[in-house]
Amino acid sequence: MSLWSRVWNVFRGDRLNRDLNEEFESHLEEAIAAGRDPEEARRAFGSLLRQREAARGVLVWNWADGLRADVVLGLRQLRRNRATSAVAVLSLALAMGACVSAFRLIDALLWRPLPIAEPGRLFAISRAELSFEGKPRDFDGWAYPDFELMRAAAKDNAELIAVSYADHMDLTYASDDEMEKGLVQYVSGGMWESFGLRPALGRLFTEQEDRVPGADPVAVLSYDYWSRRFGRDPKVIGRTIRLGDQLLEIVGVGPKSFTGTEPGTMTEIFLPIMLNRWVKRDDATWHRTFAVVRPGAELEPLRARLDAVSMAFERERAKGFKGMPQQSIDNYLHQRVELLPASSGASGMQQDYHEALACLGALVVLVLLIACVNVANLMTALAAARAREMALRVSIGAGRWRLVQMVLVESAILAGMAGSLGAVMAWQAAPLVLRMVSSPDNAVRLVLPADWRVLSFSLVLVTGVTLLFGLLPALRASAVRPVSALKGGNNPHGRHRMMYGMIAVQVAICFLVVFISGLFVTTFDRLERLPLGFSPKGLLLLESVAPHGKMPEFWSRVAETLQARPGVEKVAESGWPMMSSSWNDSVAIDGGAPSVDLVYFLTVSPGWFGTMQMQMISGRDFLPTDVSPGAAVVNQTFVKLFFPNENPVGRFFERADDDGTRVKFQVAGVVADAPYRSVREPQLPVAFVPLREVDAKGVVQLEANTTFLVRLAAQDQKALMARAGELRKAVAASGAGIRVSNVQTQQELIDGQTVRERLLAMLGVFFASVALLLAGIGLYGVLNYSALQRRREIGIRIAVGARSAAIVQLVTGSVVSMVAVGVVAGIGLGLVLTRSIESLFFRVKATDATMMALPVAVILVVTGIAVAPGVLRALQIDPVEILRTE
Repeated sequence: MSLWSRVWNVFRGDRLNRDLNEEFESHLEEAIAAGRDPEEARRAFGSLLRQREAARGVLVWNWADGLRADVVLGLRQLRRNRATSAVAVLSLALAMGACVSAFRLIDALLWRPLPIAEPGRLFAISRAELSFEGKPRDFDGWAYPDFELMRAAAKDNAELIAVSYADHMDLTYASDDEMEKGLVQYVSGGMWESFGLRPALGRLFTEQEDRVPGADPVAVLSYDYWSRRFGRDPKVIGRTIRLGDQLLEIVGVGPKSFTGTEPGTMTEIFLPIMLNRWVKRDDATWHRTFAVVRPGAELEPLRARLDAVSMAFERERAKGFKGMPQQSIDNYLHQRVELLPASSGASGMQQDYHEALACLGALVVLVLLIACVNVANLMTALAAARAREMALRVSIGAGRWRLVQMVLVESAILAGMAGSLGAVMAWQAAPLVLRMVSSPDNAVRLVLPADWRVLSFSLVLVTGVTLLFGLLPALRASAVRPVSALKGGNNPHGRHRMMYGMIAVQVAICFLVVFISGLFVTTFDRLERLPLGFSPKGLLLLESVAPHGKMPEFWSRVAETLQARPGVEKVAESGWPMMSSSWNDSVAIDGGAPSVDLVYFLTVSPGWFGTMQMQMISGRDFLPTDVSPGAAVVNQTFVKLFFPNENPVGRFFERADDDGTRVKFQVAGVVADAPYRSVREPQLPVAFVPLREVDAKGVVQLEANTTFLVRLAAQDQKALMARAGELRKAVAASGAGIRVSNVQTQQELIDGQTVRERLLAMLGVFFASVALLLAGIGLYGVLNYSALQRRREIGIRIAVGARSAAIVQLVTGSVVSMVAVGVVAGIGLGLVLTRSIESLFFRVKATDATMMALPVAVILVVTGIAVAPGVLRALQIDPVEILRTE
């Protein structure tokens, strides 16, 4: 008989038994009809039950039949213990859903290969180097002339591809009145062929369009953008896009699955690399470089060749650093080319979030372990209650593996139910996390399909969870001794010790989760409370552009227009918003050598410090007549670094440009320190210079872009953004030919820099709460089970006069000692593990006593709440009733 027929017979059950009984009866009837005595015929045929079971062994796959029986029995057991089963399923579902969500995020950002041909041969070319100030860093930005030299050197072993950093840019499809933002990326024309990509519509630009700057103004839309923006209209081919001064023709739509090489960002418009305005500049590093390594090519010789070419280029370029200290030049030339696997692409989000996601994954695994320990204790208690049943099964011939299988099947049913519920939670949780880290100007978009990768992980997770919480109870249940169990004796293996040991493990893990979560919450709290040196409340930022540049008077006229709007308190201008960009150079004091320490610059208008509400320490603000070069206002860090113990007002310093040019400034005032680039980094030396710039002949220069800082009476974020449309129209209606390209609040800029910390703090609090809840349930269950098992002993002790304190110590002593062991183990684990994630913390150390005290206090409180019901139940035991029933 075929295996399939034997498997099918497993599910026929009673019908198969009826068929066999009918067949046996027909044989008996044939014997009787042949003249044999009915009794003799039945004796000769033997036991009907035995014959039927022997026939079933041939007709049915016995292991599958036993498995089916175990599934039916498992479902009955879960139905019989509905409350405990529901708690187990919900606990596991929460933890497993979090695990699947974390996997989807980590896989989409860090592991999922790009949808290209042979992604395993794709490498990102990066540099391990020192900054000008001597700080180690990894940097993946390249100048295009350097790229061209490396591409020529590597052509026999690899195809090099330049891909710019994706950037939100202003564009129009009709007129300037229809200005919108698009996520644009400049790429090598050879990228499409090297990646094995084909257009969904039209054509893709080629390597031939990489030869002459600006010669081929074409664009390719991503399939996702084409679908969202144009509703998959095929007539989009041939339409034009205006990008600044460039008019581009749409020639094609990219393949459906390809959204660029930056996980976390979905590029909308691809342009030929030669359309970028920096393509011929050797001092601008604006694109990444990928290498598609040819089959059989050795990586180290390729890396060495690229390193030699790049170093030769940089040494030649460094000859032009005439205004830079030799130490800074030596630091700059201390670099080494690296080839990094990039099958999943390369992005800033990968760099910013890989540690955070790894920590998130560790937290969810720890929560899962707590849930598994809980359910393992539950399964152990249920198995103990079924000790006589197990003993009877052993007595009638059931083997140990048969008992293990029975308990494991019940565990698998629990895990499967929890996994199904967790999958529903994971489907919603992963997109929710993405929304938490997104901002209006920088939406995070990841591909999160429910494909074979997610399904495989889920199946492995269900299997792993089944073994984690089911294997040990199954082995303990299968080791039952029939004689001892049937007499009502204790389990010789000491199941109480195992349950108490699990409590210690559970508490240690719970402490670790709460401890790490506390570090994340403290980090976020300290970033939120960090003194900024200015007031972001009520500040609206209007980033504005004039396509062909405007004189400062035009910008001032727009500022006056904005100032006249109701509810506007102050208006000022700056080159860009604080904490959004940077510009640095060395400086020289009193004609000395250029400094190794870089100074950061920002161009601002008169009244800017008052609009920002920055404190003027000494000197004065800028006057309308001040120009750059000329007056400067510096911050306190600048003074400490270059004019220690001196009055800097009236002193001179020179900005030392890379080409040796020196621009002289006189300090007019000193302002309080404020974050220039990021709230996380130490205070930088900053020099504020006038927005009004003149050349060497004193001619005022045109300004192409400016940010208007508008301080409104309204403080609420929604109220501020509600005024954005009105103010944008006021700028456009000023008649100066200036338009607003982007609107945001200063608070949004600040909040955008703490998204990672906010995410870790929120998820940390959530997982810590879940861990504490699960640990509390586990403590309650173990104590309650222990008290029930010792109910007779407690009754006798009360009868002979034991005090309440002695009963409390008897009931809670083992649990409390295991809690203490768990806390000590958790402290040790916390100190060891947090060393690897110190970069995620801000001004907080794991060794701080307060950081240790908080989780200890919380766990003690949870322990007290969890054990209280069991203690009260033990103290209320009636010894007379116990002795009567026993």
